[in-house]
Amino acid sequence: MFSKSPAFNLKAVLLETGLAADTLRAWERRYGLPTPNRSAGGHRLYSQYDIETIKWLIARQAEGLSISRAVDLWNEHLASGLDPLAGYTSSSFASAQTTSANAAPDTTLDTIRAQWINACISFNETNAEQALNKAFSMFSVESVCMDVLQKGMSEIGGLWYENRASVQQEHFASGLAMRRLDALLSASPIPTRPQTVLVGCPPGEWHTFTPLMLSLLLRRRGLNVIYLGANVPAERFEETVSKVKANLVLLVAQSLISAAALQTTAFSLSGLNIPIGYGGRIFTLRPTLTNHIPGYYLGNAVDSSIDQVEKLLKVKGNVKDTKAVPQKYTTALQAFSSRRTYIENTLKELVQPLSIDPEQLNTGIHFLGDNIIAALQFGDMEHVTNEMEWLKVLLQFHQRPPQELTNFMNNYSRAVDEHINGSGSPIKTWLNEQARIT
Repeated sequence: MFSKSPAFNLKAVLLETGLAADTLRAWERRYGLPTPNRSAGGHRLYSQYDIETIKWLIARQAEGLSISRAVDLWNEHLASGLDPLAGYTSSSFASAQTTSANAAPDTTLDTIRAQWINACISFNETNAEQALNKAFSMFSVESVCMDVLQKGMSEIGGLWYENRASVQQEHFASGLAMRRLDALLSASPIPTRPQTVLVGCPPGEWHTFTPLMLSLLLRRRGLNVIYLGANVPAERFEETVSKVKANLVLLVAQSLISAAALQTTAFSLSGLNIPIGYGGRIFTLRPTLTNHIPGYYLGNAVDSSIDQVEKLLKVKGNVKDTKAVPQKYTTALQAFSSRRTYIENTLKELVQPLSIDPEQLNTGIHFLGDNIIAALQFGDMEHVTNEMEWLKVLLQFHQRPPQELTNFMNNYSRAVDEHINGSGSPIKTWLNEQARIT
């Protein structure tokens, strides 16, 4: 057993554990751990047991727990009559890298977010994890998730869009963020409320950061959250709703294509007589999409979405009234879907040889076709405009002149006209407009 005799001053503890002074003070103030004695002059004096307590908490953070959950786990051991440190030696515990004894680290959420972003951009996993450990040791899980992880991922996405960060850097950051969210979700306390909420992504949606974070924050409110993950077929939602007697279904879509799949899923669930909430990036970019989905829009921010979920848990049934799509769009949708292969083959013949990998070009053409179908499903081709950046970025990356994009749009219009003639008027109008403004 470790000695509980007060023998070490604050500086010795910081050097031994690598913890920042303000972090240690925050733990003592908020969680009552550790519990140092005071010298005659009022200075903190720590025992070896206190030092090992700190190391134990740091080790639990390294495993993915928040500091509050780590403290809860410590207290649960004590309540069961067990010493959390029983059977351990000092070498059993992971310790953080020692920071400069003279440095006074800035511990605002904005500064920690900047540190995390810099570490991710540098592919420095150790520094990125330490930044998160520091954040979770001083702030609530909710604050760190939204102000460090969510905003951090958004800023890295902005750097990628400005060509100041690579897709590898974005994927590295996303992997670290998702791993931490997964660990926090696994460590969430058991539900204390009777309601069950299903959270997942519709078919074709693979970006799970937002629904995973939403699941975590709802779990921390005591709800029984069943997280289904990415690319969930509509029938799987239906099966699970019936099996677990869910009180609410939450769907998240980030792109126009997955928003169309979300709409289809929402319609398939609308007969189950439970509320359906939904949200995601695309609904912020194109707010009118919400007019065509049978459900309740959760809003543009995760924190407000949580409050909206609380309201929906008191709602009986679902919104079923949606805005009708004009006939010319349903006609164009049917015609384009049936003749799409011919249209795309003709386009490939018409497009001048480009210094772009043929596989990339084929992928881009297929992606544009999926977006056209989704836009027609919602009754407005303008929805595709925000999703066109992939083609512009692709051409810019290969240093191609803007005229090539104009030619691409004109040739696409010719291919549509050749195969579906007047039935494709909404598509042709949009393509011609895009050719004019590029």
